[in-house]
Amino acid sequence: MANQQMEKMTRTYEDLLAWQKAHQFVVLAYSTIATFPSYEQFGLCSQFRRAAVSIPANIAEGYKKLGKADKLRFFNIAQGSLEECRYYCLLAKDLGYIDEGKFTNIVESIQNTSYFLNSYIKGVVNKNGIKD
Repeated sequence: MANQQMEKMTRTYEDLLAWQKAHQFVVLAYSTIATFPSYEQFGLCSQFRRAAVSIPANIAEGYKKLGKADKLRFFNIAQGSLEECRYYCLLAKDLGYIDEGKFTNIVESIQNTSYFLNSYIKGVVNKNGIKD
């Protein structure tokens, strides 16, 4: 029954709230990065984009993995990328590339994404309809 419920709830990674929040964060990150100085294009901007895109990409890849350990490895990579982005936001604020309001907004998006990703990970760990 649990497997059937899980299948009805999520047919693709796009159905996962964690992925949806991560995707929203990437869109916000891209719009934020667009305001950075042009000389950061191949520095901070590039690093920030790569880390941000890694979050939903790893959630998507982990979603399709069959084994719990495989799933958790990809979700953990996504968590690491979230923390990397949190640092890039702090750096951008301290360098004066974003103001306090934009910083607060983007960090709230990171925290929201982290909350849903951690909840999904707990479900995988507790085997809520996920095969080993």
